[in-house]
Amino acid sequence: METLESMLFEAASQGNVDTLKKLVQEDPIILDRVIVNSFSDTPVHIAAILGHSDFVMDILRRRPEFARELNLCQSSPLHLASAKGYIEVVRVLLSANPLMCLVCDRNGLTPLHLAAIKGRIEVVKELVQAKHDAARVIMGQGQTILHLCVKYYQIEALKLLVNTIRDQDFTNCKDSDGNTILHLAVADKQVETVNFLLMESAMEVNAQNLRGMTTMDVLIRSRRDVRDDEIEETLKRAGAFGSMEKKSLVQINRNISSPGLNLSFDHFDFSSNVKGNRR
Repeated sequence: METLESMLFEAASQGNVDTLKKLVQEDPIILDRVIVNSFSDTPVHIAAILGHSDFVMDILRRRPEFARELNLCQSSPLHLASAKGYIEVVRVLLSANPLMCLVCDRNGLTPLHLAAIKGRIEVVKELVQAKHDAARVIMGQGQTILHLCVKYYQIEALKLLVNTIRDQDFTNCKDSDGNTILHLAVADKQVETVNFLLMESAMEVNAQNLRGMTTMDVLIRSRRDVRDDEIEETLKRAGAFGSMEKKSLVQINRNISSPGLNLSFDHFDFSSNVKGNRR
């Protein structure tokens, strides 16, 4: 015989609010019992991942604590709705508990991380608006949400976050290997991303990673690609140079400032023969 609890889960999968109401009338503590006995997905998890916003709203109106429940993957209903891009469900869940924006799942990902990785732009907007600090949650290996956007080729999410947060330190944050998002974009030959970062954001184009490599070093030492020339020109226009060039420039500056020396920059050619270095 089908139990009331199983009927509740079936109603969640169908988004059937009428059945939910009938079950609650028949057993007023059914929702409390589900919270106590459920060790995996709750009815709200199921409704959230399927996009049933009315069902989620009705349960949360009765028991808002369902918004805080985590399944075996440590995912909240907000994680699931954000990953699927169900904006109405996301709004309902946020109204119940906006702090769930900051909760990490078993993989160290917040709902905002998942929305950005999946390219759910409207959800990204909603989550950042609800909890600005959600964008600053650091993942394992020191990765920010911007690193994830580059890693998963989500340039629209990247643009939105950079333009919304507008924080130079945030944009130039390094992962545990010392790589900025520009290092990653150059290494992966993401031309559009490189162009955006250098034209629309305050990137430190000559920042070095833990191996002492600038973005130009990354380009020079990477496998040759048809996109290299365009990336190289973009980097040069932004003032990029390799780490060895940087050391030479520092030494020349010191010599110029030394007493008794009358040197002019006109005597030196700092332009890098990157193409020649690669052959």
